[in-house]
Amino acid sequence: MKKVISISLGSSRRDHIVETSIFNEKIIIERRGTNGDKAKAANLFTELDGKYDAFGLGGIDLYIRSGDNRYRFRDAKKIIKNVKKTPVVDGTGLKNTLERRIVKYLEEKMGFDFSKYNILMVAAVDRFGMAESFADTGAKILFGDLIFGLGLPLAIKSFKTLHKVVSILAPFIVLLPFELLYPTGSKQNSGIKNADKYAKYYEWADIIAGDFHFINHYSPDNLENKIIITNTVTEDNIKKLKKKGVKLLITTTPEFNGRSFGTNVMEAVLVSILNQPVENITVDDYNNLLDKLNFLPRIINFD
Repeated sequence: MKKVISISLGSSRRDHIVETSIFNEKIIIERRGTNGDKAKAANLFTELDGKYDAFGLGGIDLYIRSGDNRYRFRDAKKIIKNVKKTPVVDGTGLKNTLERRIVKYLEEKMGFDFSKYNILMVAAVDRFGMAESFADTGAKILFGDLIFGLGLPLAIKSFKTLHKVVSILAPFIVLLPFELLYPTGSKQNSGIKNADKYAKYYEWADIIAGDFHFINHYSPDNLENKIIITNTVTEDNIKKLKKKGVKLLITTTPEFNGRSFGTNVMEAVLVSILNQPVENITVDDYNNLLDKLNFLPRIINFD
């Protein structure tokens, strides 16, 4: 039996554990939140090192990537500094493979013509696979990295511009406390107080895509007829999205016992199955395994 665990800076209210079977082998999948406590997260990684087949690092990314360059978050480095035995992943491997495949799946199998949609990606810096795939469809896209990540009312409207902005800002951004950039702890359970100033971006969009905590934290109360393409949601999240008027919810990771886990958790599952050093795993390795697993998006139609 294999065991994987996501240790997250997110809220402990989202904790979940399931047992499933993949390729006739039992796998326990666990998510444990530390409510934004970086020291607690670091202690858990140290305590559980060697006791699990793979770690997912949740609520924070290991790196920002721009082209072939990687800029490592200082906070992430501190959190996992004592991990020596268990491989650690943050979901990037899946974001660069599964999320690209999901866009193609929605086009080919679900009949989406993205060129007819306005798409708001609340943050693309950690989801370049999805961002590039959407850009390739000819959709009108607004990348909200500066708006939602840094609080600057500057919309990025092309993938090329996004690359330029990231290459300039990334070396400085990774030095900031991560909670200044992303909702952690209790912030994942509530919206921002002055969400009205962000409403115009949501109103413009037909599709709102990207990290759920970004989407949720800045979301206005009215999401009438919107399509949400995101990652991890709980049953409570689903009820609230329905109440806000969302038409269609699509999660890029599959459902396990009523819950779609984050990409970091699911990448940890794949790493445990591949059973080789993370640095040796290639895009082809992930794609070949995804072909065998036949992971499909979770689609909830509220109409």
